Amino acid sequence: MSKPTPPPSDGPRPESRLALVRRARAINRVLAEVYPEAHCELDFTTPLQLLVATILSAQSTDRRVNTVTPELFRRYPDAAALAAADRAELEDLIRPTGFFRAKTESLIRLGTVLESDFGGEVPGSLARLVTLPGVGRKTANVVLGDAFGVPGITTDTHLIRLAHRFGWTAQTKPEAIEREVGSLFDKRDWVMLNHRVIWHGRRRCHAIRPACGACAIAGLCPSYGTGPIDPKVAAKLVREPRG
Repeated sequence: MSKPTPPPSDGPRPESRLALVRRARAINRVLAEVYPEAHCELDFTTPLQLLVATILSAQSTDRRVNTVTPELFRRYPDAAALAAADRAELEDLIRPTGFFRAKTESLIRLGTVLESDFGGEVPGSLARLVTLPGVGRKTANVVLGDAFGVPGITTDTHLIRLAHRFGWTAQTKPEAIEREVGSLFDKRDWVMLNHRVIWHGRRRCHAIRPACGACAIAGLCPSYGTGPIDPKVAAKLVREPRG
């Protein structure tokens, strides 16, 4: 007696782990071709400058931060200068980045702790960086990756949004997203992956009306169609270079 025919499936079969890894890495390869110049868009030359700029970038834009940091770095070139900063002067200088009072407090405390506990130098480990005022895992991973060459997944708003759209994770907590996204790639690829995904989020895969019809990874993205798929309409949504 033959076995009964199973009922039809209610939907597509779940993606296997192997298929997910292959698709995620294919997306990274395409993004590497689309954004060969991807890099950290905060201007800096030292670990301290990057740390300060990253703190200032909270609830702000890299472009706005870059307008204030040249004078900021000139007036406060090291941790000792930050620790001794005049609060009103520092507030006025960083005002364009928003939340300037809280950020001023963080920067003065940052300079103080760096001087007292780390000899004025920015530590190069995640465990020590997250003990600093105003520094969480996201900021620490930015500094580690771009100032020290230490691999990490930076869970900024763009990476979190795109990781969900790409189907790389269903997690909502940054540390869980960091783990799941990181597990899909070789560690040596993490830093550039951050930059490519962030560039894509800023230029094409916007929070509202992503440019799906002008996206090179459309065939790999399970969220294709979230935004306009007409190429002409989508092309008008592309912000490149970012303004």
